[in-house]
Amino acid sequence: MNKECLECGDAFKGRIDKKFCGDGCRNAYNNKINKDSKNLIRNTNNRLRKNYRVLEALNPQQKTKTSRAKLIEKGFDFNYFTSIYTTKAEAVYYFVYDQGYLLLENDYILLIKRDS
Repeated sequence: MNKECLECGDAFKGRIDKKFCGDGCRNAYNNKINKDSKNLIRNTNNRLRKNYRVLEALNPQQKTKTSRAKLIEKGFDFNYFTSIYTTKAEAVYYFVYDQGYLLLENDYILLIKRDS
């Protein structure tokens, strides 16, 4: 049974559920379909990666204190994190994967690394 590739329109033979003549056409088609959402995802992941690197660089001992200004100076964006953990004492920790921070008084920040 001959089918037509969704990307290039060429005829091909293959399994009944096959939609593309090859991997190149399948990749091109999916890249075209997901282009808008991929930019958002790529930009978000880049920002998370940057935040992670900043926290990791400033926290070599896995628990340290720093200032909000120092984080901002290094390019940290407080709007991007992967999870929030609230303790029983209602302290709110923000995490970028396993690197976390707790906002303290007077613009100080406690940096921690979560155990695996």
